[in-house]
Amino acid sequence: MKETKLGDFEETILLLVGILDKEAYAFKISEEFEAQTERAVSIGAVHSTLNRLGEKGFLTSEMGASTAERGGRRKRIYTITASGQRALQESRDFKISLWDQYPSLAGGNLNFNI
Repeated sequence: MKETKLGDFEETILLLVGILDKEAYAFKISEEFEAQTERAVSIGAVHSTLNRLGEKGFLTSEMGASTAERGGRRKRIYTITASGQRALQESRDFKISLWDQYPSLAGGNLNFNI
């Protein structure tokens, strides 16, 4: 049976693919992850996650045109599928539901007594 839920890292990578749109290739996704989270990530972790998201049917990919900046090498560009968009929406809705049930936040107050 094919897994249809998103892990936290998968969700972040899928969101970055959507944010980067036509520039969503592994190295750029890795750079954007580090810029957005201030955490390092290996390119191997990004590649394996992109592959897993593709196996789940949340992403498709195709080879882009070759560019001089990469010595003529082509980039694999990733695109979110309709199934991937639904998975992101379900994940977002679930997290909002949990936050809405958090007692000190139910009234709109952010109070962690820190």
